[in-house]
Amino acid sequence: MITKRIIPCLDVKDGRVVKGINFKGLNDVASPVELAEYYSSCGADELVFYDITASSDGRKLFTDILTETARRVFIPLTVGGGINSVDDFDRVLKCGADKVSVNSGAIKDPSLVEKAAKLYGSQCVVLSADIKRVDGEFRIFAKGGREDTGLEAISWIKRCVDLGAGEIVVNSIDTDGVKKGFDLEMLKQVCDVVNVPVIASGGAGAIEDFITLFNSVPGVDAGLAASIFHFGEVQIKDLKLEMKKAGIPSRL
Repeated sequence: MITKRIIPCLDVKDGRVVKGINFKGLNDVASPVELAEYYSSCGADELVFYDITASSDGRKLFTDILTETARRVFIPLTVGGGINSVDDFDRVLKCGADKVSVNSGAIKDPSLVEKAAKLYGSQCVVLSADIKRVDGEFRIFAKGGREDTGLEAISWIKRCVDLGAGEIVVNSIDTDGVKKGFDLEMLKQVCDVVNVPVIASGGAGAIEDFITLFNSVPGVDAGLAASIFHFGEVQIKDLKLEMKKAGIPSRL
């Protein structure tokens, strides 16, 4: 049985890791380099590094911090923020990223997913989908959750997988930072339409939320979280031990 991955997320703004609620009210947490090094040493399976204001600010991702982060970690690193061209993919990969996450750039030009998949392989192209309920519909948001694109989320995700995206990070804006559990309804709908790994993001508040996630939506491959790990509310080692007790395969 394939092991379920646990992935801390580093949301980086102005060179610092930050965390908010529903994508708002960002508070300073720590240095991304130091935090990444810590997670690499304590059992995280992968890391996600988002430069969360690169797209909204209309600038390129912080490559100096990324290079130093990649140099110090020894687990797969997915990087996103301000990815608008295959040149951006190339630049981030050369800084040491293993996979590149694209969101706003794919919305502006869906062919970017296809071009990048052909150049670097589908396994390197991660679609990050920021989703919020609007009038009963799952809607894709851009620019760090600031802009409603009008795109229906499930069909958009399927389209990008058909174009070559090899992994999906499903970010629920409704549950982000609320700590009352993952958005299971949304995740089930995504898993029903794609055959690539799906990473659940937004809503983890306790170990039990991960157990519920993997038991309720077996198609989900990984659980991603930020604040509960950053503030020591959940230790990754403890989480994996509880997953093992619950019969959920993980890398200990």
